[in-house]
Amino acid sequence: MEVWSQDMVDLVEEAYFHFNEDDQGQFTFCAVEGDMDIVVNTRIPELEFSWEGTDDAKHVSGRGKIEFLSPFEGEGIIYIHNGDRSAFSIKRKEQSVPDNVVKFR
Repeated sequence: MEVWSQDMVDLVEEAYFHFNEDDQGQFTFCAVEGDMDIVVNTRIPELEFSWEGTDDAKHVSGRGKIEFLSPFEGEGIIYIHNGDRSAFSIKRKEQSVPDNVVKFR
């Protein structure tokens, strides 16, 4: 992530995005855990999402966007309402995990 070191991003657990088939999803990075409401763009390979969750037990929310460069990699930005924003890259985890889980890098 652009703003935080990888050690900080993986502070609580290895950072990830998980996309569900019902246009919902979850993510975690640093001490932030969030649930996403996803809108998939059918014209270009990208999605936008709003989210709400916690940051070290404090309620937080925001929005974000991910553009997929391939089925395995993407670049995005996440905004925390009244707080930070950070660009990030994601890459699909090894084949041993479900197809809908991608990791921050």
